[in-house]
Amino acid sequence: MIRSLTLSLALGTALFTTSALADDMIKITSPHSVSDTIDRLEQAVEGAGATVFARVDHAAGAAKVDAELRPTQLLIFGNPKIGTPAMQAAQTSGLDLPLRVLAYENEAGETVVVYHAPAAMAEAHGIDAEAPFLQTMTGALNKLTSKATAAE
Repeated sequence: MIRSLTLSLALGTALFTTSALADDMIKITSPHSVSDTIDRLEQAVEGAGATVFARVDHAAGAAKVDAELRPTQLLIFGNPKIGTPAMQAAQTSGLDLPLRVLAYENEAGETVVVYHAPAAMAEAHGIDAEAPFLQTMTGALNKLTSKATAAE
């Protein structure tokens, strides 16, 4: 009985956490291909003086194991001027830093850009939701993804 209750609580917590994380995802449609969108994002990031740490092509990885995956790429980037204050507030925020933006082709053939809202870090890591660095991260992600997904 106790095992059953413990398992039920664990599953309920996992489902609640997954749902909460899904609510914290920002999604934007891009008029460009996945590759072009990530190229544009990379240019915007570097133009803003931030550092690109990695670009991950998940579809290429899938192909290496003879599996198919629609185009899916992840850009990992950051700026220590913004990220360091987050880690000073809560070192566990390093789990969510550097920032990550994913672009993928959905079932309808549209390119979707998705990232976690920085405000989600406040609850996850016990950071003040009004912390200036969270506002800065939010503004930066909005600006960078807007440039990457702009029609021009």
